[in-house]
Amino acid sequence: MDFSLLLQRVIDGISQGSVYALIALGLVIIYRGTGHLNFAQGEMALFATYCVYQFGEWGIPVWIALFMGMGVGFVVGAVSEVTLIRPISKKSPFAVFIVTLGLFTFLNWLDGAIWGNQQLPNSGVGSKQQSFPDLFPADPEDQFNFLGASIRYERIGILLLVLVITGLLFLLFNKTKFGLAMRAVASNTESAKLAGIRTNLVLMVSWGLAAAIGAVGGVVMGGLNNSVGLGLMFSIFIYGSAAATLGGFDSPGGAVVGGLAIGLIENLSSGYAQKWIGQELKLAVALAIIVAVLLVKPSGLFGTEKVERV
Repeated sequence: MDFSLLLQRVIDGISQGSVYALIALGLVIIYRGTGHLNFAQGEMALFATYCVYQFGEWGIPVWIALFMGMGVGFVVGAVSEVTLIRPISKKSPFAVFIVTLGLFTFLNWLDGAIWGNQQLPNSGVGSKQQSFPDLFPADPEDQFNFLGASIRYERIGILLLVLVITGLLFLLFNKTKFGLAMRAVASNTESAKLAGIRTNLVLMVSWGLAAAIGAVGGVVMGGLNNSVGLGLMFSIFIYGSAAATLGGFDSPGGAVVGGLAIGLIENLSSGYAQKWIGQELKLAVALAIIVAVLLVKPSGLFGTEKVERV
């Protein structure tokens, strides 16, 4: 076995898994804060990613555009919770699933209506960008060799960004009153109200924060692909869901570990089992992991098992 090739695939898998971890973190935030799963998480991230591209077209520096895009994502998530999720969840918790699927379809349509169906940036007249803006150095020479493997500075930057966001979320959930309030609301909304927690604010901020973090994942993925299109986040959402399932839907650290693990499994399986697992079947690997985890340990590797008193 070629060790340098193995190392290269491990490095590529970790960097790809970092993007999955960002989407998984958004799913975990909503679940911890509301007890719901947001199937429109990827499309919220995609809308914010298109906005970041548009900000770049207007000449705004990429990091400023990123924070503006996170702001857009926060507003989209918060407004969705207030206007759609909150009224529906009071009628039927299961209906939230249907609403998020509808929101998925609407946001994807909206992206196409505003920016068109083609990949952006394109070579058309009026485009100021040759590629999607990168958060980190991404030129061919921006890399170094380690034991025969090429490590790009961009990949290191993405991994560090994920670790920083995870650390901040850990502090939020475990060291702040608002984080504890999010956990209380997800556990029992009515009891949280009796304890004086502003549950409506917690729910709104949870959805907004999740969409803002998803926006980071979308921008990172756009940079890796050098473009943004309507299908950018579909497969990424599947992988992110697999990561959250593997790590545990109430564990931010588990989401990161799950994302990195999914990236590794995907890259190694497609590399060493390419004869059986091509590009078309890579999604099947993620779906198989979801099914296996749900059958063996539904709470995930780091999730908290629910105990019900009889």
